[in-house]
Amino acid sequence: MSSPGGVRQPGPRGSVCVTTTPGNASPARLAERRKTLSNASFIVVANRLPVDAVVDEEGKKTWRRSPGGLVTALEPVLQANRGTWIGWAGIAGAAPEPFESDGVTLLPVELSANEVERYYEGFSNASLWPLYHDAVEPRVFRRSWWKSYYEVNERFAEVCAREAAPGATVWVQDYQLQLVPGMLRERRPDLRIGFFLHIPFPPVELFMQLPHRMEILKGLLGADLVGFQRPLAAQNFLALTRHLLGYRPRGHYVTVDDRLVRADAFPISIDTAANEEVAGTERVRQRAKEIRAELGEPETIILGVDRLDYTKGIERRLKAFRELLEDGRLEVPKAVMIQVATPSRERVDQYIALRERVEREVGRINGEYGQVGLPAVHYLHQSFDRYELAALYQAADVMAVTPLRDGMNLVAKEYVASQVDNRGALVLSEFAGAAGDLRQAFLVNPHDLTDLKDGFVTAANASAEDKMKRMRAMRRYLRKHDVSRWARSFLTALGVPERSAAYNPGSLPSAD
Repeated sequence: MSSPGGVRQPGPRGSVCVTTTPGNASPARLAERRKTLSNASFIVVANRLPVDAVVDEEGKKTWRRSPGGLVTALEPVLQANRGTWIGWAGIAGAAPEPFESDGVTLLPVELSANEVERYYEGFSNASLWPLYHDAVEPRVFRRSWWKSYYEVNERFAEVCAREAAPGATVWVQDYQLQLVPGMLRERRPDLRIGFFLHIPFPPVELFMQLPHRMEILKGLLGADLVGFQRPLAAQNFLALTRHLLGYRPRGHYVTVDDRLVRADAFPISIDTAANEEVAGTERVRQRAKEIRAELGEPETIILGVDRLDYTKGIERRLKAFRELLEDGRLEVPKAVMIQVATPSRERVDQYIALRERVEREVGRINGEYGQVGLPAVHYLHQSFDRYELAALYQAADVMAVTPLRDGMNLVAKEYVASQVDNRGALVLSEFAGAAGDLRQAFLVNPHDLTDLKDGFVTAANASAEDKMKRMRAMRRYLRKHDVSRWARSFLTALGVPERSAAYNPGSLPSAD
């Protein structure tokens, strides 16, 4: 799930609350936690815990809850079911003792520096990530990376198998842990296991390039329910079971060892009410006005907010903007671009090279079309808290969410939820999962520069009435399809509707 508010924001600026410090717990308290962990009836297994470590000037470590939709979505059911979240604490070396945060037990899993390099930066993000996104970046496959990926998945599975209560529900998250469902099924056949993939799932011909493809597929088939962002991804998965294993899927189901496995789409969303609440504050409204004033009150502000990732289409977006300036269809200072590029995977070679290319293009545009004190592109390689993001969203006239391929893209949904005055225009890639939900956006093909350029101009020149009509429709959709509904629908499909009783959908005022 990617979103910088949406995009994960490490460190104090992206944090929202301080949690219990493990070091402050007494030995007796820690022993009590250990004793009760094995009674967990609901467990989330994810690569990361929903907290970030913060070390103060005296070297004292505390934990702060990380922002993001997944934490918000799963917190109610975890709290209601004495739940446990299993994941890496983000620090290489020995894992901290289990601790509590907002009524949820957090169980850290140890990862060495070598495993972070091979399992996470290597196999997960240099092998699986580009393959699953059908990226032009070369996939790198190394046997040592696979070995580490296998071993780390096994460690997660063993911890979960040990801590789960009889008949517990386990929800495994994302591409870093695709072997866990199968490993867990072998160790604990009594468990109800769900898996959700937050990124795209490739068609058969791409998946077949993957070494150890059979192990990955069998790992996923250990789940009772395999969830995807879009229906086509679920179809790709079912087609793969036919191609590789000779299974005969029927509808959304495939039979595996006398057990039915369901594959289906569950598009993730955002905490719409929380986003609207932040966007409606006087602090955000005032800051949005300040941003426009600082930019010289341009007629059109085009905004991009992305992790600095080659799948996000930042290079093509910048090129499209440059060509619009060349063509005279846009001109500085009447039109400017803000590009927020949140730091991401900075030790991976492809990301280092991408940053160099993006910053070179920004320099070229500003050198050719900027004016003294008035750059054409305001480039920000940093993270922002949710209030500053909401202000940027409100200040923008055109939001450019143009990934080459994306599982969902929650930035698009955050932007829409932040338009409390129903202004602004969303230019959205056809290849983002969000395009299936936000159908009133200005949809473009980011691989076609002409279409991308036309999309920017059309959105910028759209009438206030047209933009308001589109925005109202999208906001209504997000109010009905928020992140709690996503979690509720998945758990119901998993066959454990009692888990979703923790959610109270509530009500929101009209988007009008």
